[in-house]
Amino acid sequence: MLILAGIVVLHVSTIVLLLVATIDNAWWTSDTVSTDLWGRWELQSSVWHYTNLKNYPEEYLQAIQATSVLACVFAILALFVFVAQLFTLPNGQRFTFTGILQFLSCLCIMIGASIYTAELHVREAAGGYGHCYILAWVSFVFSFILAITYLVLRKKSE
Repeated sequence: MLILAGIVVLHVSTIVLLLVATIDNAWWTSDTVSTDLWGRWELQSSVWHYTNLKNYPEEYLQAIQATSVLACVFAILALFVFVAQLFTLPNGQRFTFTGILQFLSCLCIMIGASIYTAELHVREAAGGYGHCYILAWVSFVFSFILAITYLVLRKKSE
């Protein structure tokens, strides 16, 4: 029972990290700019102003946005399927479908963060990756661990 509680806590933590990484505005930061997947905040006269993402490759940006949202959807869906399988799955069966959904979430995170790394801010000298970028990679690791755990985990009789 303690293992299942730990898995649920890790899964919920992963979902929260993914949502923060997708929504918050700190993928790329500098002293005067903070950029996320949806827009750019620029500091002008001590006031932050929101602008659209200009001069970004549209196809890469849309791919990153789509994979980030899909990662959140797959992770949330995997949690609901896991809870449902706890009550409906016969003893001795593996949580294969939950593991597959979690692996898809992991794959989406990896694709989105990799595209961001390879295609955006490559030539910018000022600034660096913000906490949302780091949270995305941490959620990738957590999602991968969860996917493996679900694929190995069996429902035991008590």
